[in-house]
Amino acid sequence: MTRIDARRPLIAGNWKMNMDHLQSIALVQKLAWTLKDAKFDGTSVEVAVFPPFTDLRSVQTLIDAERFTLAFGAQDLSPHDSGAYTGDISGAFLKALSCTYVIVGHSERRQLHGETDEVVNAKVLAAVKHGLVPVICVGETEAELEEHGTSAVPVAQTKAALAGVPVGTPVVVAYEPVWAIGTGKVATPETAQEVGAAIRAAVAEALSADDAAATRILYGGSVKSGNIAGFLRQPDVDGALVGGASLDPTEFAAIARFPDHVGT
Repeated sequence: MTRIDARRPLIAGNWKMNMDHLQSIALVQKLAWTLKDAKFDGTSVEVAVFPPFTDLRSVQTLIDAERFTLAFGAQDLSPHDSGAYTGDISGAFLKALSCTYVIVGHSERRQLHGETDEVVNAKVLAAVKHGLVPVICVGETEAELEEHGTSAVPVAQTKAALAGVPVGTPVVVAYEPVWAIGTGKVATPETAQEVGAAIRAAVAEALSADDAAATRILYGGSVKSGNIAGFLRQPDVDGALVGGASLDPTEFAAIARFPDHVGT
């Protein structure tokens, strides 16, 4: 089985707290039309968008009605199924909206909302319970990089996030060095490969060798069409989690259809 068969590259756009439901419709339409004009059929690369909760129904309706070759997911979920958790969103609600993915453990959730490894693990388990594929975000701050070295923090976060996850469960892991998110700083492709390989080994340890071979590992952090190819040529980088650039449908489409996106 070739790499593309086992791990079809995933280009995921995290909109963060941007775009209301009307703006989301316009963005998805332009993105889909731009990809279609480029004869993008979604077979070699998967493209997914992650709108705010208030946009999900609009995005679902549009994608279903127009049969766009786009996947979508949510930016977070509650570790609880239901109950007195004001402001939380259950994985069951997301599944009912046909979400495929959900982001878990993004650095902004860890830093701004105090999410610990234990909370992230509970959310991963909730996602799996409801049939959602968790996109597990891991990464180190500049201080952690200096203190612990390359890959130590992402590997520890990966193992913690996967505790109790059954063997054979589909997951995605996104390596986002915190020092590179929205700063214009970018890890080198070689660094992304080093960390990606270490994360894959951690998945093998937490789940199985087969799971590790099938798990897509993404790079995130100031990703643009001008730098994506270098990352996706690496054997252990299977896509990108894109932030700001995903709000520009032309730029995001360029990232998704870059000719070297599956590497050589």
